[in-house]
Amino acid sequence: MSNLTEMLHMQYPQLRDLRPFDRAHSSTPWLDDAAGKNQRKLCASVEDAVARCGLRDGMTISFHHAFREGDRTINSVVATLARLGLKNLTLASSSLMTCNEALIEHIEAGVITRIYTSGMRGKLADAISHGLMAEPVQIHSHGGRVKLLQDGELKIDVAFLGVPCSDEFGNANGTQGKSCCGSLGYAMVDAQFARQVVLLTESLVPFPNMPASIMQDRVDYIVQVEEVGDPAKISVGAARVTSNPRELMIARSAAEVIEHSGYFRQGFSMQTGSGASATACTRFMEEKMERQQIVARFALGGITGSLVDLHEKGLIETLLDTQCFDGQAAASLARNPGHIEISTNVYANPAAKATSCDQLDVVILSALEIDTDFNVNVITGSDGVMRGASGGHCDVASAANLTIVVAPLLRSRIPTVVKRVTTRVTPGESIDVLVTDHGIAVNPARAEIRQRLVAAGLQVMDIDTLYQRAISLCGEPKPIAFTQRIVGVIRYRDGSVIDVVRQVKEES
Repeated sequence: MSNLTEMLHMQYPQLRDLRPFDRAHSSTPWLDDAAGKNQRKLCASVEDAVARCGLRDGMTISFHHAFREGDRTINSVVATLARLGLKNLTLASSSLMTCNEALIEHIEAGVITRIYTSGMRGKLADAISHGLMAEPVQIHSHGGRVKLLQDGELKIDVAFLGVPCSDEFGNANGTQGKSCCGSLGYAMVDAQFARQVVLLTESLVPFPNMPASIMQDRVDYIVQVEEVGDPAKISVGAARVTSNPRELMIARSAAEVIEHSGYFRQGFSMQTGSGASATACTRFMEEKMERQQIVARFALGGITGSLVDLHEKGLIETLLDTQCFDGQAAASLARNPGHIEISTNVYANPAAKATSCDQLDVVILSALEIDTDFNVNVITGSDGVMRGASGGHCDVASAANLTIVVAPLLRSRIPTVVKRVTTRVTPGESIDVLVTDHGIAVNPARAEIRQRLVAAGLQVMDIDTLYQRAISLCGEPKPIAFTQRIVGVIRYRDGSVIDVVRQVKEES
């Protein structure tokens, strides 16, 4: 057979790279083992998977945060990598939570030296805000993360993805098994871009495990583990359900803003963020939609049980889901054909050929601070410590036709409306309306919205008036003391630097 290629090379020199046929399984040697060919991806342990991946010092590892505060994968895998003696790793988790406090010791030991994430909370965030890391953390949005991967700035060597169930080839989803987290929208992106993908799964099921959120052609290795996450802890913290009267009052006002905004019409689309008032707004939309016989074309983003209720009552035609915020949403994804799982690339990547958020009419978002120019901070608290996440905030704020921010005027006698935000995450030009428990402010650039709300009898005032009211109630806050050292870089969704976080100065 080699004579064939020799003749080809002689007659057509441009075909010199062609090689002669050897045997049927020369490029697929696993097919020689009829008994074991289907188990070739299965690893005995995480250590085994790490060895087979060739993970080395200085590489980049990634994780998803679909289990939110119930995650059991990140801490476990990083602890294993520390025991194996790996150093100088870049951690690229789609987000980090209070449950990831254990990472502090691995940062101190030099196992992790760089971090890319959409946000962080708890003791980990506090330690980093006070100078734990030698390099600043890169804070990106959900859509911006995909763009960083697409542009090649962020290169994932090995993605460790915790999934409730998978078959032996790596067809995995989040809607079956004992720990259902629902949508794997973040993990889908990691599986697409990572050089190698390791699935950690609680349950190995027969092939083919369909429908699959992550397909077999994206997966290199599979490790069966006892636990990847606790779904009961998905809907706590930022994704909690509220019964707080003030938060419900703000939610009711936000629903009234939507009703009279000019965008509340047959076939409109909406997204509600993860904050308590934002998610509660869905409850008040139901009555208005039923009374006016309005059906939304779709709801987008993190999906809650409240949105599922509207979908199952026929008030929302389609749910486009990049993350489930509770068990009801996860169960719905498994049973409702109109509840569709999408990746964060499809959701909000500004460099994608099309993103779903571009189709949004109305989005409701939260804020830690908003200033008199409507800039929003969702990262740093009143003490300057990182305690939030960029998430999809700037992505959907930029794309939606009407962006509403909901926030109390004061939190623990600290103003939410300020002269200048501590950290700018979403630019004021993307924010249209602020709804507080003391009144509603409309961005001067949206005069038509203000006119509609005033005509409807809503309590509309200038944002400067809200600021002055906050100051009159609690006084001017003492400025936060920072050093000049930068501990966090805030990346806008296009990758540009919109702000930085400086190290909090230690009290003397």
